[in-house]
Amino acid sequence: MEELARESISLLAKPSLDTDIPRLGTFGAIFIMLKSALGAGLLNFPWAFEKAGGVGTAVWVEMVSLVFLISGLVALGYASSVSRQSTYHDVVRHVCGPAVGQLCEVCFIFNLFMICVAFLVVVQDQLEKLCDSIYEAFSGSTEIQYHWYTDQRFTLFILCFVVILPLSIPKEISIQKYTSVMGTLAATYLTVAVIVKYCMQEDIVVVSQTYNSGISSWASMFSVIPTICFGFQCHEASIAIYSSMENKKISRWVFISVVSMFFCLLIYSLTGIFGYLTFGKNVAADILMSYPGDDVAMIIARLLFGFSIVTIYPIILLLGRSVIHNLLLRFWGRFSIVTQSFESRSRVMLTVVWIMVTLLITMFVPDMSKVISLCLIFTMQTEPVPSRISMLLTGWGVVTIICGTFVFGQSTTIAIMEMFDEL
Repeated sequence: MEELARESISLLAKPSLDTDIPRLGTFGAIFIMLKSALGAGLLNFPWAFEKAGGVGTAVWVEMVSLVFLISGLVALGYASSVSRQSTYHDVVRHVCGPAVGQLCEVCFIFNLFMICVAFLVVVQDQLEKLCDSIYEAFSGSTEIQYHWYTDQRFTLFILCFVVILPLSIPKEISIQKYTSVMGTLAATYLTVAVIVKYCMQEDIVVVSQTYNSGISSWASMFSVIPTICFGFQCHEASIAIYSSMENKKISRWVFISVVSMFFCLLIYSLTGIFGYLTFGKNVAADILMSYPGDDVAMIIARLLFGFSIVTIYPIILLLGRSVIHNLLLRFWGRFSIVTQSFESRSRVMLTVVWIMVTLLITMFVPDMSKVISLCLIFTMQTEPVPSRISMLLTGWGVVTIICGTFVFGQSTTIAIMEMFDEL
């Protein structure tokens, strides 16, 4: 009985290898990876470029960070191939042992949960500003009369259960390739709009590059690393994407990782450069807030950007839900046989609970900067290195861990100092 329950859990919890299950091709994998990384950080890149002291320093930080990010993606794909595991936490458990695997599950769930909260906070913020912009554009007045149906919390509630919930119920990540294409194009519109606005402006803003020396220069450079890392963060989805691919050759995975990160770098850099050159030191942390509220092109950009964030949420939810769902199926399998109907009902129930809890937290934590700070503090990146890999890669792993530990401490310190300053 126990053996039968264990087999049923393994069949229901893990992605099927049957040919009737939709698998990911190269194109779909690139877009899901791209959409997983191309998120809320896009709005902050012009501000990050200004804070870093100019375009040159910010691009240099991007390039160096990208080396670590791509190497992490390749290592995770290789570890998944060697261990034959299809989820992030299972790979860590197989490579690092049960104790580290359990710790990874806790960190993994908490990290993804807080990212979902951050995304809902961004969507709520965009809904509020979108409503204000539309009202100002049509009425010419900046004072909006309050009605229950104009409250962004009500709109967010409807959005969660009409749009996000149906997109989040499917079990396989491969289905997200269609929404990922639309979400990527929607986010790209913001980049195009920022470039066009820069080219069309009549009064060119003279931007002077700020060159600091000594400790202040290094402090400025490291201060933008959390923003850049948050922008390129997609490692949580990497193993799920790799395990859903038709062609699982490591060379193909390296190609997918490099291409997706290159396009991310292109979109982030163009937005950061032209947004910074347009406003200089006056650029806002949210680049859309730097433009007039009645600008129709930017109203559309805000609407499409909100849609792009909505398309990321189901991917993150699927990853976090898979951990909890697998634990639930294991627990239930101790007392009864896990049936297909129970698997489906429990998956829908976990999806609804996840959305409801993140929605409630969003309504009480309106400050996006605090949420993003928490997400960065509890981000966990594990890069397992098999024993047969050369000493060179072992040394690279040590360097990556040291740099990751430094960024972890620096991000934590900044977040704590900002919280104390507001008290």
